[in-house]
Parts: sequence; C-alpha cells; structure tokens
Amino acid sequence: MEYKIQFHPLALQEFLSLDKGVQNLVKKQLEKLKVSPQLGEELGVKNNIDLSGYRKMYANRKHIRIVYSILQEIVTINIIAIGKREDMEVYKIAEERK
Repeated sequence: MEYKIQFHPLALQEFLSLDKGVQNLVKKQLEKLKVSPQLGEELGVKNNIDLSGYRKMYANRKHIRIVYSILQEIVTINIIAIGKREDMEVYKIAEERK
C-alpha cells in the first residue's frame, strides 16, 4: 500500500522556497515515506513544544527536518513543516500548525 503525500499550505511554501537541489533531497525522503511512513522518528514534548503523535525525517545531511503525521484512516502522510532545526524553529512552526 502506498500513502498519499499531503502538504499543509505553508509547508508547501517552505518546500517550494528551498533551492532545487535541496528540494530533490526532500522529494527522495517523501518517496520513502509513501511506502514506509514509520521510517521517521517519533516526536514528543521537548523544550515545551508538544509534537506528540508527529514524526520527523531528515534531509540534506540532517540540515532539513520534515515534520509529519500519518493519517491512517485516509492513507495519507500530512507534511506540516519543512525547515532547519536552528533554535527549534521548525518544531515551533509545526506546533503552531497542528
């Protein structure tokens, strides 16, 4: 079974703002998620950011994080944020969008 990839509108903007080389690296990771959504590491509560129920996957040698949830009932991977970890920014953005 293959999952569908769905982007939060702002996560799509984040993806499109990446340079083409980094976009290709993210695309490769998303293709992996389509067939194995459990590949990413589970997130929880860290630095007062609660992302319980969400997962993360790395791209571009761990410079980019992909934060997502798995929507089993509609067989979809929901991408809520893409960005760098610096100052926990990508996780703060993800928490706002959940």
